[in-house]
Amino acid sequence: MLKLIPTERIVRTIFVLRGHKVMLDRDLAALYGVEIRALTQAVKRNSERFPADFMFQISKFEDERLRSQIVTLKKGQGQHRKYLPYAFTEQGVAMLSSVLKSKRAVQVNIQIIRTFTQLREMLMSYRELKEKIEAMEAKYDKNFRVVFEALKRFLEEEESPKPQIGFRH
Repeated sequence: MLKLIPTERIVRTIFVLRGHKVMLDRDLAALYGVEIRALTQAVKRNSERFPADFMFQISKFEDERLRSQIVTLKKGQGQHRKYLPYAFTEQGVAMLSSVLKSKRAVQVNIQIIRTFTQLREMLMSYRELKEKIEAMEAKYDKNFRVVFEALKRFLEEEESPKPQIGFRH
């Protein structure tokens, strides 16, 4: 039985690129316990299973941006990859278990998919909370608007001259 990978470790390897939550090939290879080259070869042998919405190669700009965020550069010659990394969406990660047939790959995939599901549930909770707050703001704004309008009317009445009550000489 595979020792569970902490959810936090998986979450740290999920990035948002091109509007999708993705994991990079290097992080997936590390989690699966395989070389990046082996993962990439398995994917290329089964390229029909990985359409563009499952996997894409990141651009040089995206790679540089990610490197600056996560500081992964090592010093020395031969320490850097020759090719730009591949990014896998949640569906692409799920498909990986069908091309990487080890027991570890299946177990790791289960953990990753559960992590994606937890993230999605958290996002939905935040959305629901945001909607409730916005509804409360709208409700209270309306109530406060009535109070402010009443105060304005009261102040306007104070400014306008009132007929005097009493006797005039």
